[in-house]
Amino acid sequence: MIDQPAPPVRGHARAPGSGGSIRTVTSETFGPLVLAGEGPIVVEFMSYGCAHCRVIEPILQQVAESVKREETAFRVNIAVDPELAAAYEIQGTPTLIMFLNGSVIGRAEGPSPTVPNLLAIITQPFA
Repeated sequence: MIDQPAPPVRGHARAPGSGGSIRTVTSETFGPLVLAGEGPIVVEFMSYGCAHCRVIEPILQQVAESVKREETAFRVNIAVDPELAAAYEIQGTPTLIMFLNGSVIGRAEGPSPTVPNLLAIITQPFA
């Protein structure tokens, strides 16, 4: 399953990962969708318990929507898939990793949650 419903988060209308332009991948779907994917792909490694992830989520959704013609966006919930987090040496959330044709070409840990900053972080490695 690619898209998974997000559990409710107290005080928020939508939890990180609920709907939008960013689809959830798991250890089972990461290989076919990300590593075997063609073109630019950004993966957000996140956690539903992460306050910074909740702050960045609507901004990241907006950025993902604006670049969806050129780039594909996915997320990995590190609580559900700790082996993927370990494989990519995720030390904190959110961490964004940019892939091009299956190869890592960029990384940002705990980026500032503004549209211009996230847009630059996500698109710069593909320029």
